[in-house]
Amino acid sequence: MPPGLYGYAALAVAAGSLLPLQALINARLGTELRGAEWAATVNFAVGTVALVAFQTVRGATWPTAGMLSQLPLWVWVGGLLGAFFVTTGALAAPRLGAALFVALLVGGQMASALLLDHFGVLHDRTPITWGRLAGAVLLVAGVALIMRRP
Repeated sequence: MPPGLYGYAALAVAAGSLLPLQALINARLGTELRGAEWAATVNFAVGTVALVAFQTVRGATWPTAGMLSQLPLWVWVGGLLGAFFVTTGALAAPRLGAALFVALLVGGQMASALLLDHFGVLHDRTPITWGRLAGAVLLVAGVALIMRRP
């Protein structure tokens, strides 16, 4: 049974709370492996193994080659975006610090999310309202406060 609105919200908070740790772990890994790109590669390899194990344990039906070949080309961009995100985190988080890195991520995510929702990109359209815009402005103000160095 799906977790419902509050369950999904809790999952989102949990995932968000782990992002700074993931970025800092990948940054350290990048230092050890002499490159953020290698850190991202290891990150995705470990994630792939974990997901394959999870799907195997739960007895999931695997997609067929035919199913995969029928997918539109644009769906493969998600993996490229993930690679960009993880590599950027490994590069930027240790230089910016976890708080500023995440603040900038959230600011960028909010701006992008408002536009994607407003234009209904890949989902139902949700127009930008004054309330949503005010929330985004408050987030950007928070980013600006975090960016201020003592």
